[in-house]
Amino acid sequence: MFEGITFFVLTCLVGTIGYLVAGWNVMDAIYMVAITIFGVGYGEVQPILSPWLRVMTILLIVFGYAATIYTVGGFVQMLMEGEINRALNRRRMTRGIEELTGHTILCGYGRAGRILAQGLLDAKVSFVVVDQDDAKLNEAEQQGCLIVEGNATEDEVLLQAGIERALVLATVLPDDAANVFITLTARELNPTLKIIARAENPSSEKKLLRSGATEVVLPAVIGGKKMAQLITCPSTEQFLAKDQGHDQLQHELGQIGLKLDELPIAAGAPLDGQRVGDIELKGNHSFLIVAVRHVDGSVVVDPTADCPLAADDAVIVLGHGNELPELKKCYTEKREITYRGAKLQV
Repeated sequence: MFEGITFFVLTCLVGTIGYLVAGWNVMDAIYMVAITIFGVGYGEVQPILSPWLRVMTILLIVFGYAATIYTVGGFVQMLMEGEINRALNRRRMTRGIEELTGHTILCGYGRAGRILAQGLLDAKVSFVVVDQDDAKLNEAEQQGCLIVEGNATEDEVLLQAGIERALVLATVLPDDAANVFITLTARELNPTLKIIARAENPSSEKKLLRSGATEVVLPAVIGGKKMAQLITCPSTEQFLAKDQGHDQLQHELGQIGLKLDELPIAAGAPLDGQRVGDIELKGNHSFLIVAVRHVDGSVVVDPTADCPLAADDAVIVLGHGNELPELKKCYTEKREITYRGAKLQV
């Protein structure tokens, strides 16, 4: 097509120059070229009497028509091929969705949707992305995702995504109302479906659960707790940073009543100057010492009983959530005794 455009422009330029050489003015030359190439047939601007000018006009008609037909044909071919390829690709994708079973439907391909989709791709989990934004769908398609264009609150769209055969639906739109509607629709279409819904407002959690959501995720709450953990227990977060699934680990531990926490050692505390073995000797045995973070930032995983402890160190322990506060109180707080009316810290 670009070659045709170039040839068309050169033909017009040569024709215009030819009429200028014959003594015509610029406007007459351009006008003559236009009505000749496009076959308007208004008649010659000036009499064409000389043989060479007539030959040039004939050649202008032939080459002008050829360039026009070539250019327009290339443009139409490009459009048709693009539409045909798109239709074929969509047909292949639709056929791929029809063959899925036990898959996940991801509603929304925004910031959260992209992260979730990448995690599913890494885990090689079959899933379908549903969104209304064509640009987002094109991006998802380039990442290798199966896509369905449409509003996920509509039955037809979810049916096209194979909701009757799906195992999980995750709706991660930033609009809580939309997530509620999607949850209601999905639950009606598939009563056994596991639905994971995103909620921006904590008050929307109950609405989503009543609508049929199996699990509700609140990104703001998770982010706030993460920041609080970084502030209050930085060494635990540093230790867990080695495991990219540390949030999931904490959640799974919580399901069985366990928690991973740290015992900060202050100057003068019972563990200041002691060893790891002294903790087990003095306390109960319903906890596990996972690591020790020293004041210089180094972390000793699975420390031995002889591992020394000092002020500003921290012991990372795994234990029952209801017993760790008592363990902290026992080993990290300075104890006071009264001797002859005076309080002393030991």
